[in-house]
Amino acid sequence: MTKDNFLRIALPSKGSLANGTMNLLSACGLGVSRPNDRQYFGFIPALPQVKILFQRAGDIFTKVEEGSVDLGITGYDVVCEEGQSHDDVIVIWDKLGYGKCRLVLAVPESWVDVSSIEDLAELTLLFRDKGKSLRIATKYHHLTQKWLYEKLIVHFSLVAVQGAMEAAPTMGYADMIADITSTGTTLRENRLKQIEGGTMLDSQACLIGNKRLLQESKIKIETTKVILELLEAQMESKKYVSITANVYGKSADEIGDMLMDKSELTGISGFQGPTIAKVFSQEKNDWYAATIVVKQSMLLSAINHLRNVGGTDITVSSPSYVFGYKSRIYDQFLQKLN
Repeated sequence: MTKDNFLRIALPSKGSLANGTMNLLSACGLGVSRPNDRQYFGFIPALPQVKILFQRAGDIFTKVEEGSVDLGITGYDVVCEEGQSHDDVIVIWDKLGYGKCRLVLAVPESWVDVSSIEDLAELTLLFRDKGKSLRIATKYHHLTQKWLYEKLIVHFSLVAVQGAMEAAPTMGYADMIADITSTGTTLRENRLKQIEGGTMLDSQACLIGNKRLLQESKIKIETTKVILELLEAQMESKKYVSITANVYGKSADEIGDMLMDKSELTGISGFQGPTIAKVFSQEKNDWYAATIVVKQSMLLSAINHLRNVGGTDITVSSPSYVFGYKSRIYDQFLQKLN
């Protein structure tokens, strides 16, 4: 394989986003080998045509945009902030299911009269009348400004902050902050409160790619397809359980009819219907094994459904993958490339 046909992927090097990424890839059979935590490079044994580059989550968008890598996993908040005018970067999958957080507006708890976005709008006008500007400390200048403008709040100034954002109001170089939070604990510990209606963005881990580089290589597209197929099938599998029960009956058709006829709720007889197989033992009998795959939320209903037709010895397992007729995510990916 030539150098240009290796698919290069940037992954977060540390923190909760890194842990979530490694866990997801491992669950998909795409475990990443990294000799030690200090090395910037790694590989996926199951996909020798892939090279891994470990980077700070905040730098991964830049690596994808400049073409140092083909794909990258980072926070959606970073993509929305940095991707204002970068046509080469496409969001392939915006919800990988981990690293969830929100970009919020937070004010000091001592501001008892400010609890909503409407209160904040009035406060900016009071600051303006006094010849002042409400100072908002944030690392998300584009998102914060755009969102506030859409709310018709225009009398404020943004303060660039490096380090602990939550300390800005206490230190006196900002009046409030706009920052990401997952649980709100850090905000409360620094005597800050989120304001009602002040959530600017819901974020989680996402997969991005360099459109130009991917368009230039069919091999890279095929390798990306393998990754997307496995990711989608593994994540889809979390929604379902496989249930098997032994059922007594004269024939597989009879048991199949009972399972289908006595199904009062949709979705508890399997994807297309039950799978039924003869149970063979030393003694001649009329036992059959009936298997249905249902959504997690329908588990107990499905078990009772099997019991109602005489099911016993019921076992439940979780599938590792659930593949559809075709990959929805891959189809969307091709549309974005074209």
